[in-house]
Amino acid sequence: MALFDLPLDELRTYRSRSAEPEDFDAFWSATLDEARTHALDARFEPLTDTGLKTVEVYDVTFAGFGGHPVKGWFLVPAGATGPLPVAVEFIGYGGGRGLPHSHLLWASAGIAHFVMDSRGQGSGWAPGHTADPVGSAPSLPGFMTRGIEDPSTYYYRRLITDGVRAVEAARSHRLADPSRTAVVGASQGGGLALAVGGLVPDLAAVAPDVPFLCDFPRATRMTDRMPYREIGDYLKTHRGRTEQADRTLAYFDGVHFAARGRAPALFSVALEDQTCPPSTVFAAFNAYAHPEKEIEVYDFNDHEGGGAFQQAVQLARLPRLLKA
Repeated sequence: MALFDLPLDELRTYRSRSAEPEDFDAFWSATLDEARTHALDARFEPLTDTGLKTVEVYDVTFAGFGGHPVKGWFLVPAGATGPLPVAVEFIGYGGGRGLPHSHLLWASAGIAHFVMDSRGQGSGWAPGHTADPVGSAPSLPGFMTRGIEDPSTYYYRRLITDGVRAVEAARSHRLADPSRTAVVGASQGGGLALAVGGLVPDLAAVAPDVPFLCDFPRATRMTDRMPYREIGDYLKTHRGRTEQADRTLAYFDGVHFAARGRAPALFSVALEDQTCPPSTVFAAFNAYAHPEKEIEVYDFNDHEGGGAFQQAVQLARLPRLLKA
């Protein structure tokens, strides 16, 4: 696929037209306050049968949105005594936490690694183990329009809240240094990292790769690729609900979370990405509030972005921010 979005010099100055709701902060403050009425109840069960020798693995359960149980993995270098910096990772669309040996990067670098399962997902490409009591057991994609009639019922209200609580759970482990916490992820995981970065005030770093869930007004009208196309197909059938959908999506737009970013950030973007068009990524990057921010540009890549090359960039730069 050739370049299809704005030229790079225009991308570097592009600004989203997504309208921020007047009660954006109040909505999220009330949402998180309600979640915190439930005990976090973070439980870390050590696993002894993974076959891994260089890392120790914990099977995690904590209370997310509504007090619902959310699963995760917590991996640390074998024999670590702490305190360790922590990377909290969120998963791409349709996937779940998968298997522990799929997540060896950060623990191998001496950084504790918390991998959050995505409620109701985990049947598209990596298995998940967390049901969405408001939705279903782990299932195939179709999450973009669940509850889209109102911000209070929208699926991503629950998932983003889980993300904030995942940071709290990761920080509660005896080996974790709460002051040295980063949030990372690619695609949906990158969008969640941006959202959590806008809601948790004291992170050390935010690293969204080719982030999804950004600049909804442009994304939903620009690309035919899933998952954004789920919204287009919904509105194709439910004629006359576009304004209502746009209003709901504004509460979950990464552009508005980016405007509240209070930690150094390392983004990535791929200029041939039709799943998360480059302008939508730059919309979030250009809105990002913290002055210490960088973006890696992959000229001839689609949604795979930088892949292992971007991981190498993270390994070179995030440890400095985490004092690892």
